[in-house]
Parts: sequence; C-alpha cells; structure tokens
Amino acid sequence: MVDRPPGPWGQAPRQQNGPPPAAPGAGPWLSATDDASPTATARLPAGAAVGATDFLAAQRANRRRTILLLAVLTLMASGLGYLVGWYFDIGSQAKPQLGVLSAGGVLAALGLGAASIVWSSISLAWGGRMVLAMTGGHEVSRESEPRLFNVVEEMSIASGQPMPRVFIIEDEAMNAFATGTSGRNAAIGVTRGLLNGLNREELQGVIGHEMGHVANLDMRYMTVVGVTVGLIALVSDMILRFMNWGPGRSRDRSGGGGGAGVILFVVLIVVALLAPLAAKLVQFAVSRQREYLADATSVQFTRNPSGLISALEKLTAAARPFAGASRATQHLFIVNPLRQFGAKASALMATHPATEDRIARLRALGLG
Repeated sequence: MVDRPPGPWGQAPRQQNGPPPAAPGAGPWLSATDDASPTATARLPAGAAVGATDFLAAQRANRRRTILLLAVLTLMASGLGYLVGWYFDIGSQAKPQLGVLSAGGVLAALGLGAASIVWSSISLAWGGRMVLAMTGGHEVSRESEPRLFNVVEEMSIASGQPMPRVFIIEDEAMNAFATGTSGRNAAIGVTRGLLNGLNREELQGVIGHEMGHVANLDMRYMTVVGVTVGLIALVSDMILRFMNWGPGRSRDRSGGGGGAGVILFVVLIVVALLAPLAAKLVQFAVSRQREYLADATSVQFTRNPSGLISALEKLTAAARPFAGASRATQHLFIVNPLRQFGAKASALMATHPATEDRIARLRALGLG
C-alpha cells in the first residue's frame, strides 16, 4: 500500500495496490531504442503505484468548473436579452411600471437563446474546416511521417477514439493543436519545429494532451462559448448604438417610459458596457479549465506526466508567433503562440494557465 499526498485539485486519492495497466502503446517507460529527454524528470521505479485517482479527480473537478462557467455565460446572455425586452415592454405601456415579470423580456431572452443555438450549429458544422484552413497545415500519412503517425495512433488507442487526421504546419515554432467536434471528424496538428524539437516521450505527452481535447469534446465547448460571447458582444454593441443614436435616445429625452424607463435605461447602458468584458473573462476561464483537463487526460492516456512536463518547459521557452497563429486561433494551441502567461500574469485575462502552475499540478499527480 502506498500513501499519496493530496492531488493538485485538493482531493486526496485513494490508496492503490500496484500500478494499473498502462494504456496500449503508451507506457511510461521508453525502450532502449527511444531517445531520452535531457530535461525530463526521473521515471518511476518498477512496481511504483500510479495515483490514478489524482487525474480522475482533476478531470471531475475541471468538468464541474466548466459546466458552472457555461451556466454563468448562458445566464448572462439570457439576462441581457431579458433587459432589452423589458425596456421595450415598459416603453410600450400607457402607464409604465417597473414590474419584475416582462413578457417582452422573456421573448427576447428566448430569441437570443435560439440565435445562439442556430449560430452554434453552423459553427460546429464548419468550425473544424475553418481552423485547419487558418492554421495552414497539410495532411500527412504514415508513410511520410511514421514517427508522428505512430504516436498519434498510440494515443488514439489509449483514448478509445477513432484515429484522427494528422497535420503538420511547416514552421520552426514549437506548438500543437486539435480540432473537430467529435472523434469522427477530429484532426491533430503539430508544427515542424515541435516534431524536430521533442523526443518520443515528450511527443507522447503533447499528443496525449491534444487527444484529451478530442476525447473531452473541447471543440464543442469552446465553439458554444465563443458563439455566446460573440452574441453578447454583438447585442451589447447594438444596444449602445440604439441608445445613442436611435429611437431609444429620443424616447428617453421626451420622457417616454417615465421614471421606470429612466431607471431601466441606466441599468441597460451599464450592463451593455460591462457584459462583453465579463463574457470574455468567462471565455478565458473556460479555456484555462479545458487546458488543465487536457493535461490530466494526457496523464491518463500515457500514465507518465514526465514527457508532458518536459515538453511544456520546452514549448514555453520556444513559444513565438507564426503564420498559422492568430487571435482567432490562439486558444486552440497547447501554449499560446502570441502571449506568454507567467505566474505573475493576470489570471483573468489569460487564455492558458501559467506553465509553472500546469507543471506543478502535473508533478502533484505523484508521477512526475
């Protein structure tokens, strides 16, 4: 029996006898023919227990946080729609009253929700192809890139997902991404610099992370989040324009809606100003939680955080912008190619957790 310290998400793992079986083709030890990592931490001795409950607890905790953040974002969008409908409802009343219930508010909230669903469906149908087009990668086969193809196949088997399409971005920057709304249309891409700069153990960790995004349906989460944030920003902008230059301004000047209308007018302006920023902060928070979740899922697939730890150190040190990276795709990569988020960076505005934090959590899993 081996006692493990509490996991990085604050839950103490259960005691466990012996190591669980390693995933097919993804064991924590490399053969004598594999290249060794000069920066990797020491591997486990034979017979050491793997703290499986650590990464499982991490996955559960981050899924809960993601669902909570999605609920907050949905409530923000619905609340904004309700305020818009409520404002027009009051303006149309002969004797305006600031009642809590508004039929117009309910209709506007439902309308914004329906628009989000339609827009999300369109984005889910075409988002993967758009990402691949924007990153500028080209598809490769087992014959052209056997090492990369074999590692992706190993992680596919370990995750129980169909084999994704494999892409390479011909750039010496070191980075990787995954896209696809399900295992059936998933694709994993790496840069040439990453392929040349990582040994096999590190490459396993990175591909395991990207396969974690596929298995956890992160593209679906982030597409829905992105669409909702976009709608909130769009509606907020329309509100401000309407209030400044449209009938809303003239109606307010003429006293339409009375005191109730003035109160709601002020509330609506404040919400329209703050809602896009708040929604963006929630989007960043969701993105960070999905990165933590993919890190933990990579450990589940490889049973070895050492490779991912070493890879994150290398990728962070070598991160730089490249042709396939933009503000629209920066959140998709394993490390942000446009900005560095260190331990002292503003956590609220970061698309990725600080690498130091990610590594500390991986090491706290008791394996690295």
